[in-house]
Amino acid sequence: MLDNAMQYSHRLLSEVVQPGDCVVDATMGNGHDTLFLSDLVQSSGKVFSFDVQSQALEQTRTLFEKNQHSLDNVELIHASHDQIQKYVSQTITGAVFNLGYLPGGDKTIITHSESTIAAVQQCLAQSQIGGRTILVCYYGHPGGKEELEQLLSFVTDLDQHEFSCLRYEFINQINNPPILLCIERKK
Repeated sequence: MLDNAMQYSHRLLSEVVQPGDCVVDATMGNGHDTLFLSDLVQSSGKVFSFDVQSQALEQTRTLFEKNQHSLDNVELIHASHDQIQKYVSQTITGAVFNLGYLPGGDKTIITHSESTIAAVQQCLAQSQIGGRTILVCYYGHPGGKEELEQLLSFVTDLDQHEFSCLRYEFINQINNPPILLCIERKK
């Protein structure tokens, strides 16, 4: 069976992220990617996880407790993802974004192309060669299609000599299935 967008994002990150690496979860949400990344980098690595909603930080802490998983290698940051460079000075191997709104949260609080593109630019600037920045674009909500269009334009315009860009999507599914974008630094 083909991977859904979330499964494929994890596979793409698993191929490049190693124990001891530094990674970013740019949209913490309910904490599932943060937990996944924490397992990949292990105790010698570091996960910087961002969200603008305090509810996301609380839900992530609860997820870690429920899974009896330490937060020792994770920094939960109550800030917009466009503040990555303020908190992360290390080279990163991977970054993941789940764009849209917090599942189970306030659907009027959504990601926006301006801050998302700024955050992606920061991740790309700090990415090591071979590092990957993954964007899982949920766009079936008000404002979602506009953000997707801006992101597609941004990613399409990246220099092919510096980055390889992948688009992964199911084209025969209804209800706006998520579109995954992967940007890999080449040099």
